[in-house]
Amino acid sequence: MPIDDLLRTSQLPRSHRMGQRGFTLIELIMVIVMLGVLAVFAAPRIFNTGDFYARGFHDETLAYLRYAQKTAIAQRRTVCVAFGANSVTLSIASAPATFSCAVPATLQGPKGETPATLTAKSGVTYTSTPTTFNFDGLGQPISPLGAAMARQTIQVANAAIPINVSITVETATGYVHE
Repeated sequence: MPIDDLLRTSQLPRSHRMGQRGFTLIELIMVIVMLGVLAVFAAPRIFNTGDFYARGFHDETLAYLRYAQKTAIAQRRTVCVAFGANSVTLSIASAPATFSCAVPATLQGPKGETPATLTAKSGVTYTSTPTTFNFDGLGQPISPLGAAMARQTIQVANAAIPINVSITVETATGYVHE
C-alpha cells in the first residue's frame, strides 16, 4: 500500500493525516510561565541603569584619586582632593613647599578636562561626604593643615543603596585601592 493511501486511512490521528503540526497546550503554557519568570526577575535588572552609573562613578572616583596621588609624586607638589555630595575636584598647590591649596593652581584632569572635576549623574552620590584631604609630594595623604590623615573610606550609593565595594586611601602610604 503506498504511503499516500496510508495517510488517507483513519488509522492515523487526524493531525498526521492532514499534515498539520503545532504546539500542544502544555508547551504553550510552559513558554508563557518562563516568559513570566524572566519578566519578574530579569527585566528590572536590565532596565535599572542606576546601578551601572553608581559602579561607573565609583570606578572613576578611584581613578581620580590614583591620578591625584601620582600627580603629587610626579610634580613633588601637594594635590588637593575636595569632595562634594556627588563630586570630587582636584587642584594643585601653587608652590611646591606648601601643604594647603589656599591659592590652588588649576590641574588638568586625567581625561584632559580643566579643572579636574568629576560629577555624578542624577541619583548617584557618596554615602556620606568624604573628608577633604591632600596628597603631599611623597603621595601620602595629609590634612589641609599638613597633619597626617586617618585612613579614608569612600563609598558610592545609588538612591540610598550602597554598592558593595568601597575605596580606601591608606594612611602611611597613600595607596588607593578597593
